Amino acid sequence: MKIKSATFGTLADGSEVKLFTLSNDNITIKISNYGALVASIDMPNKNGGIDNIVCGFDKLDDYLSDEYLGSYPYFGAIIGRFGNRIAGGDLEIEGKKYKMAINNGPNHLHGGNVGFDKKMFDAEILENETEVGVKLTYLSVDGEENYPGNLKVTCIYTLNEENELGIQYYAETDETTVVNLTNHTYFNLTGFKENILNHELELTATKMTEMVDQIPTGKIVPVVGTDYDFNTPRKFGAAGLETGYDDNYVFDNEPGELEYIGALYEEKSGRKVEVYTTQPGMQVYTGYWIPELEIDGKKKFGKYSGVALETQHFPDSVHHPKFPTTLLKPGELYGEKTVYKFITD
Repeated sequence: MKIKSATFGTLADGSEVKLFTLSNDNITIKISNYGALVASIDMPNKNGGIDNIVCGFDKLDDYLSDEYLGSYPYFGAIIGRFGNRIAGGDLEIEGKKYKMAINNGPNHLHGGNVGFDKKMFDAEILENETEVGVKLTYLSVDGEENYPGNLKVTCIYTLNEENELGIQYYAETDETTVVNLTNHTYFNLTGFKENILNHELELTATKMTEMVDQIPTGKIVPVVGTDYDFNTPRKFGAAGLETGYDDNYVFDNEPGELEYIGALYEEKSGRKVEVYTTQPGMQVYTGYWIPELEIDGKKKFGKYSGVALETQHFPDSVHHPKFPTTLLKPGELYGEKTVYKFITD
């Protein structure tokens, strides 16, 4: 296993952005300390051909371009402080009300106008006998995007010989706040030769949060026998949903236990990604709103070009006391882990 770093580019304020390359004999993963983002994952197909299987760019400038940011799909980034939506941007913590940025219709999305996805993280390379990785840290100061408390965030990416990408999150605060961290990597196991509608997803979830206009009603509803049932492998295009999937699935994991929750598979390539997590939910988003972009004179991406498997706490948890809590108090340690295991059949 190997890890190396190189310069990825420079921000407007002169900050140098790094790109870390983690590799073993089968998998190569590139991670930046800008947005703590996953820029690429190269893996073989069943015939030995190597392709990048995630939405991302080769140059930092493309992540900073007006074209990309104008219809922003959060390629590969860490999302925070609060992943997914907060209804109406209304947040109340210990009796104090906060008005959050409205940046997705009438709601607050993915931490606001400048979330963790656009922040520079401090980086430290990690190496031992069993894995290589990078430890990324960021201090979100009290009042940033109107969230209370100084929040110290750590994200650790690791790659081992079992072709597992581990993503471990930690957070500590000096004032009660809310935290819901996730990663927004989009997978396309064809290596972008086709869209993802023929990908098959299998999930252990038998329930999901009922949604109206992407906001939970508070009800947890069964999925068995519906178009949202992935208990047996199902292709995304099978149900013919007009805008695909953008839904939060509910798992019965024991809190803090890393458990298998499902797998994404694409038959032609023979590629599979198994997902393990400590999180209670996962947003499955099939990328209907991903923009088509022109990169180096070539059209890339567009609707259904990737699927995001965002392990997380539930959307709008702050308004639903029966949902797993997203409150973090001083003296407590937020800790969650997700593993993506890459397999070629």
